[in-house]
Amino acid sequence: MGLIKEFKEFAMKGNVVDMAVGVIIGGAFGKIVNSMVKDIMMPIVGSFGGKGSFGQEFIYLGTGERPKTLELVEKSGEPYIAWGPFAQATIDFLIMAFSIFIIIKLMNKATELTKLRKEAAPAAPPATPEDVLLLREIRDALKSR
Repeated sequence: MGLIKEFKEFAMKGNVVDMAVGVIIGGAFGKIVNSMVKDIMMPIVGSFGGKGSFGQEFIYLGTGERPKTLELVEKSGEPYIAWGPFAQATIDFLIMAFSIFIIIKLMNKATELTKLRKEAAPAAPPATPEDVLLLREIRDALKSR
């Protein structure tokens, strides 16, 4: 039972839950970036070279006639270098890394500003201890006699 209790405490810590949410959102963001690169950027880059999507480019190393598409060369079983998908994955990574860099930079700046505000705020005077309040009441009672 001790192991289950320990695991429950670990899993319910705030930072573990935050990390899980971050992983889920990061995965969804990764899919958006992947789609943007694959479906928007790579076809535009490929159109400059007079070809289709840049992400479908490959170097055929096999014998015989070169297959027309990456799918066909994959099915053929012949050797090839799929440099287009590699370039696409590299661009995905760079966009994701830059996005995470910007987010962390903004979070650090926000944390710094919050810290500065807390330091600049005047500290509230400490509450008067009860014994001092009691002594003041006694003093005031003696003065009024």
